[in-house]
Amino acid sequence: MIVKKSGIHGSGVFAGRDFKTGEIVLRWDISNILPAKEVVKMTEEEKRYISHMDGKYIVMQDPKKYVNHSCDANTTAKQFCDIAKRDIIKGEEITGNYKEELPPNVHMKCNCGSKNCVGIIES
Repeated sequence: MIVKKSGIHGSGVFAGRDFKTGEIVLRWDISNILPAKEVVKMTEEEKRYISHMDGKYIVMQDPKKYVNHSCDANTTAKQFCDIAKRDIIKGEEITGNYKEELPPNVHMKCNCGSKNCVGIIES
């Protein structure tokens, strides 16, 4: 995986090789889990780097924390991994649907630019 400037937002993660549909693109580092009471105190900006899956609040590490949202994402979040929803070619930006993993009560402006863009990402 390559982290570099993204046309969506700030830095993004780009494929260092081709991936086939259903293949694991990223395995999450889940070593930094927060209790819910800590997440509630965070600002929405701080929550940007928190994923919520299977009842766990995880502080995303490199490179996962740089995966940008797209309303037409090329990965889906399952079992603490990002899985290719379609074939991904080397050099393509890896995107996810934040709605699948955002902590509760988070609202973000979407910058994905896809024709299916919802404008605001809410959990």
